[in-house]
Amino acid sequence: MTGLKITDVTLVHGDGEDTVTALDHVSLTVAPGEFVAILGPSGSGKSSLLAVAGGLTTPTSGSVRIGDTELVGLKAKELSKLRRENIGFVFQSSNLVPALTSVDQLKLPTTFGKFTDTRDPLELLEQVGMAHKADKRPHQLSGGERQRVGIARALMVRPQVLLVDEPTAALDRARSQEVVKLIADETKAHGVASIMVTHDHDVIGHCDAVYEMVDGKLTRR
Repeated sequence: MTGLKITDVTLVHGDGEDTVTALDHVSLTVAPGEFVAILGPSGSGKSSLLAVAGGLTTPTSGSVRIGDTELVGLKAKELSKLRRENIGFVFQSSNLVPALTSVDQLKLPTTFGKFTDTRDPLELLEQVGMAHKADKRPHQLSGGERQRVGIARALMVRPQVLLVDEPTAALDRARSQEVVKLIADETKAHGVASIMVTHDHDVIGHCDAVYEMVDGKLTRR
């Protein structure tokens, strides 16, 4: 079974002499339960790859499949539904809603559709070590705590694919290790196909495979 399969994807921005190739014939397969890291300098195409993998950007050419579903060619409404039900996003800034408590952050994704198999929010907060902060709002949490709540929220609807953008950028070394180990553990425990974009070489030991992106080209290290 394939969690995520990207095949020969190219993404070109602009026209004529102003064209920029963000992704250059990129292929990547991530199996359920596999945790992949992508390294590379700023502007190399890492964020573009996450956007394509998550159905936020349509590639110029190539194929993107989650399970048996081909994303390229889906209508906007179909893509939106697929993202809600099958893809978890963990953003660099955690992107928590300021007015909501930690437990309500987790409940939020379930309000955007009819889900038959969601996780218990308090149980999930317990798993990420945040049950004692269930009633706290983002301004009452540290950077590492906000990141853990963001990870829990992304896992709330049991996604097939988890896309993580620079989760350790604002964390110290100890917290960075803690957050990435958490992602690795959740990936294995729940059979999620996970991709993490990072500049942090210290945390890639938690990953099953490491790739490097330079000038839109992806190679395995």
